[in-house]
Amino acid sequence: MTLLLFCSFFFALIIGVPIAVCLGFSAVVALMCGSNIPLIIGTQTMFKGVDSFPLMAIPFFVLAGNIMSTGGISKRLVDFAMTCIGKVTGGLAMVSIFASMIFAAISGSSPATTAAIGSVMVPSMKKQGYGETFAAATVAAAGTVGQVIPPSVPMVIYGVLANASISQMFLAGFMPGILMGLVMMVIAYLYAKRNGIKQVWEGSTNDSGIKKMLNSLWAIMMPVIILGGIYSGMFTPTEAASVAVFYGLFVGLFIYREMEFTDLPKILLDSACGTAVIMFIMATANYFGWILTSQRIPQAIAQVLLSITHNKYLLLLLFNLILLVAGCFLNPSAAIVLLTPILLPVLTNVGVNAIHIGIIMIVNLAVGQITPPVGACLYVACNLSGIKLEAILKGIIPYILALLVALFLITYVEGISLLLLRI
Repeated sequence: MTLLLFCSFFFALIIGVPIAVCLGFSAVVALMCGSNIPLIIGTQTMFKGVDSFPLMAIPFFVLAGNIMSTGGISKRLVDFAMTCIGKVTGGLAMVSIFASMIFAAISGSSPATTAAIGSVMVPSMKKQGYGETFAAATVAAAGTVGQVIPPSVPMVIYGVLANASISQMFLAGFMPGILMGLVMMVIAYLYAKRNGIKQVWEGSTNDSGIKKMLNSLWAIMMPVIILGGIYSGMFTPTEAASVAVFYGLFVGLFIYREMEFTDLPKILLDSACGTAVIMFIMATANYFGWILTSQRIPQAIAQVLLSITHNKYLLLLLFNLILLVAGCFLNPSAAIVLLTPILLPVLTNVGVNAIHIGIIMIVNLAVGQITPPVGACLYVACNLSGIKLEAILKGIIPYILALLVALFLITYVEGISLLLLRI
């Protein structure tokens, strides 16, 4: 049964079947050909996989991100970032990264962050003298923080699967996300310095800059309200997601007035499609995972890994290698659902904190968003800049190396993830 499961899964994956269908198809084949279990069990298992109150945060955060992109909030975040750091060497590239970090504190999605900030910053960076390859690579890499800085859709999924506190996951994501942003800013600075790119932004010292900063306060208040409400105990992460939707609607329709009521049907449709993809993956991956669990595959893999070594640091290295490879081929949601039941028991058995494990997993899969062949942020950036995937790869390599340095520090310096939990 196990052999049928994996053979049918990899066959479907190789011929280009979408990952959610691969998972469901292989589970059905395994049940039909390898057991006497009725297929109705699969339907019940899929429904159970998405029948969770915390998962209601996902459609609301997706909707909030789409509202912000349409309502002018992302443009104001760029204005705020430009006013803060626009004058330093490499400032425009750093603005892309800094604005993405702020947008990440609202959207919870890496591709959404790349799309929202990249649509504003790629044309500006080209005009400023940055090569189109580097401009596209910068917004793609900056988008990776979208799923690390809270709120984060992958954190919600991991929290549900690992029975971990979603609020604690959110709190643990701040420092790793900031570290990722800082190492990417170093790359931006070195590129600008080497290529002699000068900044022409003067907004931080004149009335225009002050006005833009004041005008961006409505956008800046959004993550403050969302995260402040969660950590003050005013509302849960799920409720915070719905608050984000209503706040985004209010600001987009009545404050910035860049969104019309006629835009709502498209926003709702796009959000429904985005949510459906995630929830379908969750459902079929839960079905796939149920078969793995029934065959005791996670326990067998745990025994194999622990037979190799009980050294926590070597196991963390293996953990990273598995996740980096998985991130090249799997959507983050699918990878988390598939690998959490397998890898979590191994690392908790050697004393690694479950929250820390979740952060390592999410950072690894964030790097996977800019590695081919499935890197979603790469494709979004290519679409925005009008270049081919092969062209962007040269520009993305320095960012991947920088993010791997950050990943190494996050993995082996536990305090980076858990510092805010211990204060």
